[in-house]
Amino acid sequence: MTGPTDAGQRDEWWLASLGRIVIWARLRVREAGTAEVLDSDGNTLVYDSEDTARAMLMDAEFIALDGLDAGDAAERGFLLDELAPPQGDDDGVLQAGMVQTLRGGNA
Repeated sequence: MTGPTDAGQRDEWWLASLGRIVIWARLRVREAGTAEVLDSDGNTLVYDSEDTARAMLMDAEFIALDGLDAGDAAERGFLLDELAPPQGDDDGVLQAGMVQTLRGGNA
C-alpha cells in the first residue's frame, strides 16, 4: 500500500517473513527526497534518499507490499489476502502491530 500522507510525503509498506510471521517496515519518502524507515522495534532510520532506504530494506530481505503478487506470497507460505499493514494514528500505535503472526494454514 502506497499512499500520500501529510505535506507531500508518501508511505510504502514493506515486509519480511519467517514462516507465518510477518515483520513490517514503513518507508516514508519526504517531499525533499529524503526517506525514513520505521522498523519493527519502533526505530526511525533516516536515509539521504528513497533509493538508499529501499536498498537497505532489500539488503535486509524486505519486499515492497505493492510489488507482491499471489505467487510471491505463496512462495513465502501465505495468501496475499492475509496481509494487512498495521494501522494507527502515530508511530507508537503502529509499532505495536509491526510483527504479526498470520493465522491459518499454508497457501
